[in-house]
Amino acid sequence: MLGMMSDQLRGFGCGLAAPMNKDQGNITDHKMKTVTLRIDDSINDKFFRLLGHFSPNEIKVLDEWEYSSDDEYLRSITGMVESIKEERNEPIEKGVTLDKLAW
Repeated sequence: MLGMMSDQLRGFGCGLAAPMNKDQGNITDHKMKTVTLRIDDSINDKFFRLLGHFSPNEIKVLDEWEYSSDDEYLRSITGMVESIKEERNEPIEKGVTLDKLAW
């Protein structure tokens, strides 16, 4: 089920910034909220038409990128798959326990 859902939810990411309320004026002069969304391809055009109803002082698209799952992202890094496979063969005694990690 999860595999099917992730295929259906492919889209792209979009970072938006907007003033906390519309009475605050220029987007660069006031405290703003930044929201990261994952937008399904099937509503992409509708979503950007909706954003077109706002002025650049109200909402600004900060960034846009093609969405990829964590698995797709890790596989795209040269050598990552091989590194993970190698580390699986390491004895557990060579590992670090959670309480020893510096968070």
